Amino acid sequence: MIEHDIHPVRRHARILIASLVGTAVEFYDFYIYATASALVIGPLFFPKQSLAAQTLLAFMTFGLAFVARPVGAVAFGHFGDRVGRKSTLVASLLLMGASTLGIAFLPTYAMAGPIAPALLCLMRFGQGFGLGGEWGGASLLAVENAPKGWEGRFGAAPQLGAPLGFLVANGLFLILSLTLPHDAFAAWGWRIPFLASAVLVALGLWVRLKITETAAFRAAREAAPPPRVPVGLLLRRYPGAVVAGTAGVVACFAIFYLGTTFALSFATTHLGYAMQRFLALQLIANCALAVGIVTAGYWSDHANPARVLTIGAALTMAVGLVYGSGLASGALPVVLITLATALFVMGLVYGPLGAWLPALFPTSVRYTGISIAFNCGGIIGGALAPFAASWLALNGGVAFVGLFLTLAGSVTLAGVRLAPRQAEAA
Repeated sequence: MIEHDIHPVRRHARILIASLVGTAVEFYDFYIYATASALVIGPLFFPKQSLAAQTLLAFMTFGLAFVARPVGAVAFGHFGDRVGRKSTLVASLLLMGASTLGIAFLPTYAMAGPIAPALLCLMRFGQGFGLGGEWGGASLLAVENAPKGWEGRFGAAPQLGAPLGFLVANGLFLILSLTLPHDAFAAWGWRIPFLASAVLVALGLWVRLKITETAAFRAAREAAPPPRVPVGLLLRRYPGAVVAGTAGVVACFAIFYLGTTFALSFATTHLGYAMQRFLALQLIANCALAVGIVTAGYWSDHANPARVLTIGAALTMAVGLVYGSGLASGALPVVLITLATALFVMGLVYGPLGAWLPALFPTSVRYTGISIAFNCGGIIGGALAPFAASWLALNGGVAFVGLFLTLAGSVTLAGVRLAPRQAEAA
């Protein structure tokens, strides 16, 4: 059989799996910490204060990794644009996995005092630094190998790692909470998901070590030597693309962490829901995220990624107007519909990013460009989301929580509208 007669997905199956697995590990790692921060990190790693103070401190350590991500984006982007996509992706996955595994062995505040939160912050920084180069490389691995007309669907493949990682992480926490007494879970059970991350990382490394470099990168290197300092060239020639790309990412992060981390924390501590019941609810709603991503991938190829992202941003603004009230409705069916709707809309603003962001930058600085934009957008939409939502809920009421989503949607909409035209390959 001639290779070109093979379906594109089958022909590039290993590439797509390699990009999806890495993103699944990313979201698994980040979500197990997000869940742990909502449930146990505050009491275990910080001195006894008010419950609200411990929750906010736990979410601050959650946000620390987002601050580290742009630093990692510059570092890994430098090597991704100069050395290649494959080797950089292997290095980022190793650092991310080692940092996540390290959290499983950390002492608590009762064991080591202030050393405990200091080590926790160090591991979180390592997680974020490694993740800074993960999404950008995984997306380029897929998109730069995509046949013409398949960029949207190939670009959505890494994004499917988000619901997959969320499913595994949330499911594991649900199983642990159902099988372990609360005291055992708080004492040592929460460490199991961090230990289990080693299995996913090993799988990701095994797949990635078997792939080859992308055709677009090889062609760029044959045409011209790589820039000595990719980030310098990027900021000199393409600052508008960086700003627009950053804004375009904000909505997806805001929806994800308000629909997962904040929702779990607020529902179990203020709304009276049992942890197991709400985790199960989120698992069901997570299916809507996968549907949204697949829809966005196909839609992007039949229309264009910018149009799908524009509609998704507008829907994010609309969801924000009812999100808080739906979450606090007191009726589980309404809560489920609220979460599922929000996560489906997230799929519409997350799915197109794999094809939309790379089009803003030439090949020579593409890894650096999309990594910086994605991770800076993560600081605004992700790191601030649980903290801002908690503050809004405590000071204005849960109905005000959705205003953060409305604002995030408007920022993404502005980013798409103001984005420069597609960069020419360089």
